[in-house]
Amino acid sequence: MIDKIHDLSVSNLGTARQSKYAIALLPWGATEPHNQHLPYLTDAILSHDIAVDAARLADEKFGIRAMVMPPVTLGSQNPGQRELPFCVHARYETQRAILTDIAASLRAQGLHRLLIVNGHGGNNFKNMIRDLAVDMPDMMIATSEWFKICPAKDYFEAPGDHADELETSVMMHYHPELVNLSEAGEGRSGGFAAESLARGLAWLPRDWSKVSIDTGIGNPLTATAEKGARFAAAVAAQYAQILHDLLTTPLYQPI
Repeated sequence: MIDKIHDLSVSNLGTARQSKYAIALLPWGATEPHNQHLPYLTDAILSHDIAVDAARLADEKFGIRAMVMPPVTLGSQNPGQRELPFCVHARYETQRAILTDIAASLRAQGLHRLLIVNGHGGNNFKNMIRDLAVDMPDMMIATSEWFKICPAKDYFEAPGDHADELETSVMMHYHPELVNLSEAGEGRSGGFAAESLARGLAWLPRDWSKVSIDTGIGNPLTATAEKGARFAAAVAAQYAQILHDLLTTPLYQPI
């Protein structure tokens, strides 16, 4: 469905000039393998499609006009991923520069609200946003991860965390032509043997070559478009509520 009002990827100046936008949504993903059955741009595609559905719902339900920016495809990668064919690792400095330029451009145009819709678990924007709060104190930038908005266990049999039942189902809902489950690996994975790392008492990035055979973590073979549709609808509805909260209610309680 082409939505020129809410999706800048297909919009034009004539359409954009007709509305007063309250906020921009910035889908952010990565360029990386997703098992053997999903596209390299899965994280960017899904964060974009969820954001467009959310913007449409916020408009219909609350009269909030939001524009979804084209997705950023540069994500931060773990060791063992960037060595794989055509996987792209974007450094913190690269991502910060991209976010800074997008925020500065919107701010110069008079738009002072931006919500990142992140689709890649390796991305972390909090320190960037703290820096930008110093540089652009009149710019509100918030971040979110669409795949954590609703409890995955309420919609899927055995969700994992990469190219799993969740991501595969949502991709089957939006773009069934991009999914071929007959090519999928089982998504079997291992983890840290060191107890402190396994319990999260200390952190270091997982070496993907040592935790997954096919780059997947979680079995995708129970995925269905119907599961994806239910989850995507619930997530988009929650995002519409988030936009309402950010734009129409006080951000802080009185002290």
